[in-house]
Amino acid sequence: MMSNAAVVAPLSSAAVAAPAATSARIRSIDALRGFVMLLMMVDHAREFFFIHAQVADPMNLATTPPDLFFTRLAAHLCAPVFLALTGLAAFLYAAKAGGAKAASSFLFKRGLFLVVLELTLVSFGWNFTLTPPTVFLQVIWAIGLSMIALAALVHLPRPALIAVGLIIILGHNLLDPIAFEPGQPGHAIWAVLHDRGFIETPWGFRIRTSYPLLPWIGIAALGYAIGPWCRQDGQTRRRKLVLLGLAMLALFAILRAANVYGDPTPWSVQGSALETAMSVLNLQKYPPSADFALLTLGVGALLLAGLEKIPDRLATTIAVFGGAPLFFYLIHLYGLHLLHLAATAVFGANQGEVFSLPNVASLWLLSAVVALPCWYACRWFGALKRRSNQPWMKYL
Repeated sequence: MMSNAAVVAPLSSAAVAAPAATSARIRSIDALRGFVMLLMMVDHAREFFFIHAQVADPMNLATTPPDLFFTRLAAHLCAPVFLALTGLAAFLYAAKAGGAKAASSFLFKRGLFLVVLELTLVSFGWNFTLTPPTVFLQVIWAIGLSMIALAALVHLPRPALIAVGLIIILGHNLLDPIAFEPGQPGHAIWAVLHDRGFIETPWGFRIRTSYPLLPWIGIAALGYAIGPWCRQDGQTRRRKLVLLGLAMLALFAILRAANVYGDPTPWSVQGSALETAMSVLNLQKYPPSADFALLTLGVGALLLAGLEKIPDRLATTIAVFGGAPLFFYLIHLYGLHLLHLAATAVFGANQGEVFSLPNVASLWLLSAVVALPCWYACRWFGALKRRSNQPWMKYL
């Protein structure tokens, strides 16, 4: 006859193991989010402190040295990985809050909040003026509208959601030949959805759709679709993430080698192996081409699998940034802008009317220095958010 202790012991072990696995999974998600946001900060440091050497999309290999090229290339991970994790986080919220209906409501409201935030605090953080001549609709806006679209898509059956995501990501480059000139009917909506451009307004400013929306919706949909993997044991989940990452990278290699479809910019053999590799990796981000999405999401899937195996202390440290992403975005943006104004006031302009750092290595060093106070601020805010019972705090 089995004793009560023998019955309770396995149940207790399972009860302890489940929260531990859940905690590890969420930590790896926050760690990946934090990692790509640190890369984003390096890129934003470039925007403020290396403005004399702005890069195009795709980059001009004749004027972009390798160190600047690969710094920008590293930052390419940020937006697609963050959008995919946005979808994944939405699934985890649905699993906790009562299903797709609850997730849909939350996604819609938070999406609207992010759109408003882009047009107010984020725009001011970049410009430090309430009336900029051009309003740039950037990543926070794209995340917000993608969340609104995902609020509708989460009601689809999972196979249909996967199909929609793949069709958008892999097929949207078929729409590249479609174009509307400014003033033509359809120009504004197409600039928002697919064709990066300027929209004139009757209020004395124009709008720049820096992040055309359509491909980002597909990326968020795929992120939501892989959410059920987070309910599986760690070994199975990691195996699926590795297989997904390798499959994406293999498809990227096939499409890029064919040099026919997948990115509007074909690669070509250059004068050296390094320059040829740069040509192959020189992909369009605005909007993200199929090749761009496959490369960045493939690497992102492998990183997510790998971050579940790194030492706990390192993962927890990086996860501090990912646990308060919106807060980090705002404080690092305002911090870099204020720091640039201070540097210009103290040292003067050394590149036209602005102050710039002397080299790319100094951008990485500056970012490491700025990351330290941001880490302490994010740790404080993350703890405050967890303790708070205010409903509005969950939107931050």
